[in-house]
Amino acid sequence: MQHVTDTLICATAGSVDDGKSTLIGRLLLDSRSLLRDQLSHIEEASLRRGFSRTELALVTDGLRAEREQGITIDAAWRYFATPKRRFVLADTPGHVQYTRNMITGASQADVAIVLMDAERGLTEQTRRHLAITALLRVPLVFAVVNKMDRVGFRKDRFDELVGQAEQHLAQLPWATTVKYLPVCALDGDNVVDRSTRMPWYDGPALLEELETAEPAPVELGAGVLSVQWVIRPQREDYATFRGLAGRITSGQLTVGDEVVVAPAMIKSRITRIDRHVGDGAVPSTEQSASRGASVIVSLADDVDASRGSYLVSGTELPPELTLRRRITVEVCWMNSSPAVRGQKLWVKHQSRRVVAQIAAVTHRLDVVSGKAEVADTLAKNDLGTLELVLGDEIPATAYVVDRALGSVLLVDPTDGDTVGAGMIVDP
Repeated sequence: MQHVTDTLICATAGSVDDGKSTLIGRLLLDSRSLLRDQLSHIEEASLRRGFSRTELALVTDGLRAEREQGITIDAAWRYFATPKRRFVLADTPGHVQYTRNMITGASQADVAIVLMDAERGLTEQTRRHLAITALLRVPLVFAVVNKMDRVGFRKDRFDELVGQAEQHLAQLPWATTVKYLPVCALDGDNVVDRSTRMPWYDGPALLEELETAEPAPVELGAGVLSVQWVIRPQREDYATFRGLAGRITSGQLTVGDEVVVAPAMIKSRITRIDRHVGDGAVPSTEQSASRGASVIVSLADDVDASRGSYLVSGTELPPELTLRRRITVEVCWMNSSPAVRGQKLWVKHQSRRVVAQIAAVTHRLDVVSGKAEVADTLAKNDLGTLELVLGDEIPATAYVVDRALGSVLLVDPTDGDTVGAGMIVDP
């Protein structure tokens, strides 16, 4: 069997004291991803705090306020690798007032790990986290029933919680794929190695699941490059060189491909693809590049393209991708001042930024039940629906079609603060 070697982005979430930080600490420890000095620091900190054993939650609770309160506030990012795959772990907050932080972490995730406490059961915040992962269309969710030692490793309790979670998910308007695992993060059962204390569970341990997971990306079939910069080296050996630098957000681009430059809708052809491999290194010329790659693309024609332009493979835009001046977005509002009709914003769509105005606040979403209620304002951490009128066109698609091209950031033009993160809804 050939193992994947790509990078998997994993977001974790759970109610306070469900043990998500401990789970990540155990995952890093048992996979031998902690340096010796890191482990020594955590052991010393655990002794100072009076713990009888190494407090693995300290691995991820890096902010001073987090350590003092014993909770997670910010989305803490950790990186590790096994012989089979590289991982990026986001330990996102459990408190309802930090919902925006969880959305920040989960919006980038290939998979999500949502914890449930075997003893306390499915709490309101756990229901919220399951709903948010479904709302964000995270391709694969691992629902981890933690602290199985507190319920005697009983199968009937695990089955009961799985049933409750399935019933909750069935009530939501968004479909998602969920796998369930019983674990004890404190002792390591079913985290990296399979547990001998739950013989009734014959599935893989969590790390095995993560190493072999192949979540289907939510993206367009067409190759799309979001242009961030125009490269014109001031050197004699590159006197005529003009390259469009950016990140491929979906699909694949290949030398020889016909492309459309949007929103200007100018046609051209790719003649060269360069990829920068490190500081001071000479860029390597590639025949093709796929989603996630940062590249420099040269075109056959000297087209009018700059930061905020898009290269889309094909002779015209795919039907799912249209130029829009008005969009409907499901948004998480992140600002202490409420979202109101008439409010002026910047909308950031990939590297493109356009002025916008809130034409209407239509609904507020109850993420626990998935039901929408009529509203005319959104408060901080609220999820709801906004109608936005844009000052210029953006090539956009629905978030359910492409997570990158279907998402926007809302920015306050007076101070540059991000006030919301939105998912475009098909009109």
